[in-house]
Amino acid sequence: MSKERRPWWKGLLVGAGLVVLGVILFGGFNVALEATNTQQFCISCHSMKGNYEEYKETPHFKNPSGVQTGCPDCHVPRPYGAKLVAKIMAAKDVYHEILGTIDTPEKFEAHRWDMASRVWAKMKANDSRECRACHDFQNMDVDSQSKQAKRRHVRVMEQGGKTCIDCHAGIAHKLPEEPEGGAMPGDDEQG
Repeated sequence: MSKERRPWWKGLLVGAGLVVLGVILFGGFNVALEATNTQQFCISCHSMKGNYEEYKETPHFKNPSGVQTGCPDCHVPRPYGAKLVAKIMAAKDVYHEILGTIDTPEKFEAHRWDMASRVWAKMKANDSRECRACHDFQNMDVDSQSKQAKRRHVRVMEQGGKTCIDCHAGIAHKLPEEPEGGAMPGDDEQG
């Protein structure tokens, strides 16, 4: 009994089909990833509506230049790998929204310190990467800043050791109540 050989083009056709399927699946995944990277998606959860109202009272929402940032600008990294990690980590927020852990303003406030602390720790660890996407020291006109801001920014530019979140925690959201023994970023800052 002899074994028949398949024509070579059948293997090529199967390979090409798998490549096309891979491209379609990867493209669909990226479309879904970007759909979850919008302001509207972020505030679709009931628990984020309060954060949105706080944000609307900040210069990141409305300012003289008309430049506006949104939730993803500050909370979602631009590099693809870091973005995937952030999206996976954000799934716990959706999970807790569904469970009802943070579904009322009172419950949200009870967890606000822990949630904010995680965001601050992430920002410290990545040198406030998302802030620096817009606020780069090399592009700052420190001479047009207040005397105190100029002094602090120049010191950080020259000496390093600090990142944006050390001094600017609460820049887009209300600061949480600090529990006993808690510490805000930059609490060691000397005026």
